[in-house]
Amino acid sequence: MVKVAVVGASGYTGVELIRLLAAHPAVEISCLTSRQNVGEEIASLFPSLIDRIGQICDPVDVGIVLDKADFIFTALPHQTAMEVVPDFVRAGKKVVDLSADFRLREVETYEAWYQAHSCPELLAEAVYGLPELYRETIKNAQLIANPGCYPTSVALALAPLLKEGVIDPSTLIVDSKSGASGAGRGAKVGSLFCEVNEGFKAYGVGNHRHTPEIEQTLTELAGRPVRLNFTPHLLPLNRGILSTCYASSTVSQASHLLELFQEFYKDEPFVRIHPQGQFPDVAYVRGSNFCNIGLHVDPRTARVIVVSVIDNLVKGAAGQAVQNMNLMIGEKETLGLEALPLFP
Repeated sequence: MVKVAVVGASGYTGVELIRLLAAHPAVEISCLTSRQNVGEEIASLFPSLIDRIGQICDPVDVGIVLDKADFIFTALPHQTAMEVVPDFVRAGKKVVDLSADFRLREVETYEAWYQAHSCPELLAEAVYGLPELYRETIKNAQLIANPGCYPTSVALALAPLLKEGVIDPSTLIVDSKSGASGAGRGAKVGSLFCEVNEGFKAYGVGNHRHTPEIEQTLTELAGRPVRLNFTPHLLPLNRGILSTCYASSTVSQASHLLELFQEFYKDEPFVRIHPQGQFPDVAYVRGSNFCNIGLHVDPRTARVIVVSVIDNLVKGAAGQAVQNMNLMIGEKETLGLEALPLFP
């Protein structure tokens, strides 16, 4: 059994990691940390864990984590993660980091969108953890930068089109919607029930921090610089992301593009392509590690429209992190992630 730590276990991503790891047959949760809840039982923070997970929260202490765990998930905010990840890497541990601190390869880009980076030397070493695109590199990595939730939904929606060169990257527009859990568990006015319920709003218009991450992956896929308009929205639901992607296309038949998607993802266990004329709903992936995709070609505008959905806490965070862990420790990629979505 691989002993695993969740550093930053008191947030939504942390508890989702605990939920998945508790049912994983190849690992043992050996350490849970929380800055604010040291000495408290994790089940007192998340009653969903009562009688299943009895661990006490340790402080975010590098020595304690290194002593207790072989494999480490860091579910900390950006900037906080880079304070501890270098120590874990130097100690020879394998790490999946769920913050944004190691996703961007250029330190100048990171600092333009976030803040100063204290260990830029690790940016070149970190492997971007999107298995559908970087599986073989992930297998041999020590440090994984787990992708953001929006970037995951967008990259999977557009990868076949950009790889095959059937869309014009300069025409890309992405419109995404996320459930409120994407904002984290901390108390924020914008996440309060009365602020979210019966509302629907855009935010981060033109300056959302996931923009350079999305552009970085799409640039690699296209083989040329990609810039796009990305607008996220807040949905009045707990979890889920729906991304609608638009681009001018050289293919006029939806059936041809559907075949392209089916071929591209034919061996991918977590990507499901809807039949022609059907489109995904966030309800179809809730609680699962799946990404569902549907598409349409508009002959009037010569644009392709691709709709993708994921659970932002699973394929958009904890589930993808476990998928990466499986690859890194030599286990079956789907281990612990086979559950079908919750419905209704």
